[in-house]
Amino acid sequence: MAGMEAFREAVTAWAAGGPGDPARDLAARLSVRTVVLLEGPSDAAAVDALAVSRGRDLAAEGISVLPMGGAMSVGRFAPLLGPSGLGLRLIGLCDEAERPYYARGWERAGEAQGEFFVCAADLEDELIRALGVSRVEELVRAEGDRRALRTFLRQPAQSGRTDQQRLRRFFGTKKGRKIRYGHVLVEALDQDRVPAPLDDLFAAL
Repeated sequence: MAGMEAFREAVTAWAAGGPGDPARDLAARLSVRTVVLLEGPSDAAAVDALAVSRGRDLAAEGISVLPMGGAMSVGRFAPLLGPSGLGLRLIGLCDEAERPYYARGWERAGEAQGEFFVCAADLEDELIRALGVSRVEELVRAEGDRRALRTFLRQPAQSGRTDQQRLRRFFGTKKGRKIRYGHVLVEALDQDRVPAPLDDLFAAL
Protein backbone atom coordinates (compact mmCIF):
# COMPACT_ATOMS: atom_id res chain seq x y z
CA MET A 1 0.00 0.00 0.00
CA ALA A 2 2.80 2.41 0.88
CA GLY A 3 4.35 1.77 -2.52
CA MET A 4 1.16 2.67 -4.37
CA GLU A 5 0.78 5.78 -2.25
CA ALA A 6 4.28 6.82 -3.30
CA PHE A 7 3.35 6.16 -6.93
CA ARG A 8 0.21 8.31 -6.62
CA GLU A 9 2.22 11.13 -5.08
CA ALA A 10 4.86 10.89 -7.81
CA VAL A 11 2.22 10.99 -10.56
CA THR A 12 0.48 13.95 -8.93
CA ALA A 13 3.77 15.84 -8.74
CA TRP A 14 4.49 14.98 -12.37
CA ALA A 15 1.05 16.23 -13.47
CA ALA A 16 1.79 19.48 -11.62
CA GLY A 17 4.95 20.02 -13.70
CA GLY A 18 7.53 17.99 -11.80
CA PRO A 19 9.84 15.29 -13.15
CA GLY A 20 8.41 12.07 -14.53
CA ASP A 21 11.27 9.70 -13.65
CA PRO A 22 10.07 8.96 -10.06
CA ALA A 23 6.63 7.89 -11.32
CA ARG A 24 8.19 5.89 -14.16
CA ASP A 25 10.57 4.09 -11.81
CA LEU A 26 7.83 3.30 -9.28
CA ALA A 27 5.49 2.03 -11.99
CA ALA A 28 8.15 -0.45 -13.07
CA ARG A 29 9.13 -1.47 -9.54
CA LEU A 30 5.52 -1.95 -8.40
CA SER A 31 4.44 -3.65 -11.65
CA VAL A 32 1.64 -1.14 -12.10
CA ARG A 33 -0.54 -2.19 -15.03
CA THR A 34 -3.79 -0.22 -14.55
CA VAL A 35 -4.65 3.20 -13.15
CA VAL A 36 -8.18 4.08 -12.04
CA LEU A 37 -8.58 7.84 -12.51
CA LEU A 38 -11.13 9.35 -10.14
CA GLU A 39 -12.26 12.90 -9.47
CA GLY A 40 -11.50 13.00 -5.75
CA PRO A 41 -10.87 11.17 -2.48
CA SER A 42 -14.52 10.34 -1.74
CA ASP A 43 -14.69 8.30 -4.95
CA ALA A 44 -11.41 6.63 -4.01
CA ALA A 45 -12.83 5.80 -0.56
CA ALA A 46 -15.80 4.07 -2.17
CA VAL A 47 -13.60 2.11 -4.58
CA ASP A 48 -11.26 1.05 -1.76
CA ALA A 49 -14.21 -0.04 0.42
CA LEU A 50 -15.73 -2.14 -2.36
CA ALA A 51 -12.36 -3.75 -3.04
CA VAL A 52 -12.16 -4.83 0.61
CA SER A 53 -15.71 -6.19 0.61
CA ARG A 54 -14.94 -8.23 -2.50
CA GLY A 55 -11.64 -9.52 -1.21
CA ARG A 56 -9.60 -7.67 -3.82
CA ASP A 57 -6.10 -6.38 -3.10
CA LEU A 58 -5.85 -3.85 -5.91
CA ALA A 59 -2.28 -2.81 -5.14
CA ALA A 60 -1.12 -6.42 -5.25
CA GLU A 61 -2.89 -6.75 -8.61
CA GLY A 62 -0.93 -3.81 -10.00
CA ILE A 63 -3.91 -1.45 -9.90
CA SER A 64 -3.46 2.11 -8.67
CA VAL A 65 -6.53 4.06 -7.53
CA LEU A 66 -5.69 7.70 -8.19
CA PRO A 67 -7.88 10.67 -7.17
CA MET A 68 -6.90 13.64 -9.34
CA GLY A 69 -8.33 16.56 -7.36
CA GLY A 70 -10.98 17.42 -9.95
CA ALA A 71 -12.36 15.98 -13.17
CA MET A 72 -10.78 18.66 -15.34
CA SER A 73 -7.37 17.32 -14.30
CA VAL A 74 -7.92 14.18 -16.36
CA GLY A 75 -6.51 16.08 -19.35
CA ARG A 76 -3.17 16.30 -17.53
CA PHE A 77 -3.10 12.86 -15.90
CA ALA A 78 -4.32 10.61 -18.73
CA PRO A 79 -1.61 11.51 -21.31
CA LEU A 80 1.13 10.90 -18.74
CA LEU A 81 -0.18 7.45 -17.82
CA GLY A 82 -1.83 6.05 -20.95
CA PRO A 83 -0.34 4.80 -24.26
CA SER A 84 1.28 8.15 -24.99
CA GLY A 85 3.01 8.14 -21.58
CA LEU A 86 3.78 5.20 -19.29
CA GLY A 87 1.73 2.83 -21.40
CA LEU A 88 -0.61 1.83 -18.58
CA ARG A 89 -4.24 0.80 -18.96
CA LEU A 90 -6.63 3.58 -17.97
CA ILE A 91 -10.03 3.09 -16.34
CA GLY A 92 -12.18 5.89 -14.97
CA LEU A 93 -15.32 6.71 -13.02
CA CYS A 94 -16.98 10.08 -13.41
CA ASP A 95 -20.24 12.02 -13.15
CA GLU A 96 -22.41 12.62 -16.20
CA ALA A 97 -21.40 16.30 -16.25
CA GLU A 98 -17.73 15.24 -16.40
CA ARG A 99 -18.09 12.86 -19.35
CA PRO A 100 -16.66 15.37 -21.89
CA TYR A 101 -13.54 15.95 -19.77
CA TYR A 102 -12.87 12.21 -19.59
CA ALA A 103 -13.56 11.68 -23.29
CA ARG A 104 -11.07 14.41 -24.21
CA GLY A 105 -8.53 13.15 -21.67
CA TRP A 106 -8.74 9.62 -23.02
CA GLU A 107 -8.35 10.93 -26.57
CA ARG A 108 -5.25 12.93 -25.60
CA ALA A 109 -3.82 9.80 -23.99
CA GLY A 110 -4.31 7.74 -27.16
CA GLU A 111 -7.20 5.85 -25.52
CA ALA A 112 -10.11 7.14 -27.59
CA GLN A 113 -11.93 3.84 -27.01
CA GLY A 114 -10.82 3.54 -23.40
CA GLU A 115 -13.03 2.57 -20.51
CA PHE A 116 -14.67 4.97 -18.11
CA PHE A 117 -17.97 4.53 -16.34
CA VAL A 118 -20.49 7.29 -15.75
CA CYS A 119 -22.69 8.02 -12.72
CA ALA A 120 -26.06 9.68 -13.42
CA ALA A 121 -25.41 12.61 -11.06
CA ASP A 122 -22.47 11.55 -8.92
CA LEU A 123 -21.39 8.48 -6.97
CA GLU A 124 -23.07 9.64 -3.74
CA ASP A 125 -26.37 9.93 -5.60
CA GLU A 126 -25.92 6.41 -6.99
CA LEU A 127 -25.20 5.02 -3.52
CA ILE A 128 -28.18 6.77 -1.90
CA ARG A 129 -30.51 5.40 -4.58
CA ALA A 130 -29.07 1.89 -4.17
CA LEU A 131 -29.51 1.90 -0.38
CA GLY A 132 -32.69 3.96 -0.15
CA VAL A 133 -33.24 7.14 1.84
CA SER A 134 -34.39 5.37 5.02
CA ARG A 135 -31.33 3.13 5.16
CA VAL A 136 -28.98 6.05 4.54
CA GLU A 137 -30.63 8.02 7.34
CA GLU A 138 -30.10 5.01 9.64
CA LEU A 139 -26.42 5.02 8.74
CA VAL A 140 -26.17 8.76 9.39
CA ARG A 141 -27.65 8.25 12.87
CA ALA A 142 -25.31 5.31 13.52
CA GLU A 143 -22.35 7.51 12.58
CA GLY A 144 -23.39 10.09 15.20
CA ASP A 145 -24.51 12.72 12.69
CA ARG A 146 -28.22 12.76 13.52
CA ARG A 147 -28.15 16.23 15.10
CA ALA A 148 -26.06 17.66 12.26
CA LEU A 149 -28.49 16.26 9.71
CA ARG A 150 -31.53 17.63 11.53
CA THR A 151 -29.93 21.08 11.70
CA PHE A 152 -29.09 20.91 8.01
CA LEU A 153 -32.62 19.86 7.03
CA ARG A 154 -34.10 22.89 8.83
CA GLN A 155 -32.25 25.26 6.52
CA PRO A 156 -34.67 27.14 4.23
CA ALA A 157 -32.58 26.27 1.17
CA GLN A 158 -33.40 22.57 1.63
CA SER A 159 -37.18 22.94 1.59
CA GLY A 160 -37.58 22.56 -2.17
CA ARG A 161 -35.34 19.52 -2.55
CA THR A 162 -36.17 15.82 -2.45
CA ASP A 163 -35.00 13.66 0.46
CA GLN A 164 -32.34 12.13 -1.79
CA GLN A 165 -31.08 15.54 -2.93
CA ARG A 166 -30.88 16.77 0.65
CA LEU A 167 -28.86 13.75 1.79
CA ARG A 168 -26.52 14.14 -1.14
CA ARG A 169 -26.00 17.80 -0.29
CA PHE A 170 -25.51 16.99 3.41
CA PHE A 171 -22.54 14.77 2.66
CA GLY A 172 -20.75 17.68 1.02
CA THR A 173 -21.29 20.26 3.76
CA LYS A 174 -18.32 19.37 5.98
CA LYS A 175 -14.74 18.63 5.04
CA GLY A 176 -14.04 14.92 5.13
CA ARG A 177 -17.70 13.87 5.37
CA LYS A 178 -17.97 12.70 1.77
CA ILE A 179 -14.83 10.61 2.20
CA ARG A 180 -16.14 9.00 5.40
CA TYR A 181 -19.51 8.22 3.90
CA GLY A 182 -17.87 6.89 0.76
CA HIS A 183 -16.69 4.04 3.00
CA VAL A 184 -19.85 3.82 5.11
CA LEU A 185 -22.34 3.65 2.25
CA VAL A 186 -20.39 1.08 0.24
CA GLU A 187 -19.82 -1.10 3.29
CA ALA A 188 -23.60 -1.15 3.88
CA LEU A 189 -24.42 -2.34 0.36
CA ASP A 190 -25.51 -5.87 -0.47
CA GLN A 191 -23.35 -7.10 -3.32
CA ASP A 192 -26.35 -7.33 -5.64
CA ARG A 193 -27.17 -3.66 -4.97
CA VAL A 194 -23.85 -2.11 -6.00
CA PRO A 195 -24.59 0.76 -8.42
CA ALA A 196 -23.99 -0.21 -12.03
CA PRO A 197 -21.13 2.27 -12.77
CA LEU A 198 -19.14 1.06 -9.75
CA ASP A 199 -19.98 -2.60 -10.40
CA ASP A 200 -19.00 -2.25 -14.06
CA LEU A 201 -15.72 -0.62 -13.10
CA PHE A 202 -14.81 -3.60 -10.91
CA ALA A 203 -15.86 -6.05 -13.61
CA ALA A 204 -13.36 -4.32 -15.91
CA LEU A 205 -10.46 -4.51 -13.44
